[in-house]
Amino acid sequence: MDFALSEEQQFLTQTVNDLLRDQCSLDVVRNDASENQTKNASLYHALTELGIPGTLISEDYGGVGLRLLDAALIAESLGGSVATVPFIGSSVLAPVAIQLAGSEVQKDTWLPRLASGEITCGVALGDHVGARDNTPISTNGATVSGRAMFALDVQDADVFLVATKNCELHLVEAGEVELNRLFTIDKTRSVGEIVFDSASSDPLLSSGDLKGTLATVVDAGRVVVAADTLGAGQAMLDKAVAYAGERQQFNRVIGSFQAVKHMCAEMAAELEPCRSLVWYAAHAFDAIPEEARLTACHAKAHLAEVGRFVARKATEVHGGMGFTDLLGLHYWFKRIELNRQLLGTPEFVRNEAAKLQGWI
Repeated sequence: MDFALSEEQQFLTQTVNDLLRDQCSLDVVRNDASENQTKNASLYHALTELGIPGTLISEDYGGVGLRLLDAALIAESLGGSVATVPFIGSSVLAPVAIQLAGSEVQKDTWLPRLASGEITCGVALGDHVGARDNTPISTNGATVSGRAMFALDVQDADVFLVATKNCELHLVEAGEVELNRLFTIDKTRSVGEIVFDSASSDPLLSSGDLKGTLATVVDAGRVVVAADTLGAGQAMLDKAVAYAGERQQFNRVIGSFQAVKHMCAEMAAELEPCRSLVWYAAHAFDAIPEEARLTACHAKAHLAEVGRFVARKATEVHGGMGFTDLLGLHYWFKRIELNRQLLGTPEFVRNEAAKLQGWI
């Protein structure tokens, strides 16, 4: 049995990587970050022409109709380039939620517009992965009230997907809410606080198992976040190896020193097994549902730890230069750190995994 990527998946990865190499250089990222711009218009347009926003959307609604593994490969490439475009919320969480819980009318209304890139969707699932003690998200019929922290892909979003304390999913148009941008250490993606004050909503209530549906949406997001960390970690490792082969001390490249060799080897040894873990978790989401939730938890928690390890070691290999803006390592470092928090910290996710296995 062949467990490698298919030719189509390899071609998809290469195509996305080529586009990002051409249109998402470090200078582009640095310029976007300086302007707090997390949706590069030209890059997003180019990705839209490839059909990236519609990756997980059925062809019946104008999408590409691919699987979560394909979305994970795209996320890996985006993480490797620290691309300043919305993806996790607008192109993964929202389409999965609408296709799982939306009515046919809702699918016809929202999915073609998401697939074409006409609109983007911010996603607020805080009440499911870390609810605040005050102002939880509540509903009264087709209205939503409360405050949602750390919503994803909020900049220029046209609609927001929000989860309530009762695990209901609602779509709320941007004009109905108050958005407060939150500026984290990661300047490549947008998060924010959304304030709902009896905002009119379009509830996704066609699924009977509200809690199960929401958990499935979060599973998809966790796998893709892990893939993003994998890509960012690989980029930092590659940069560390390249730097070690060029930087000289005592008339020798530092890569010839045993300590530096060990640091690079440790990073590679920790990171490489993560690739099969993430790919399997993404495959299980579509093909092995009985394993999907547990493998999503494992992938998210483990990549959060390995990503931090690789980010630290790669910076150390660069020495003092690693902390400068000239090399830009901090963009990858900070993206990995934000990924660690998104959709549940490693401790939170491991606790969920323990419950799934009956240990708690």
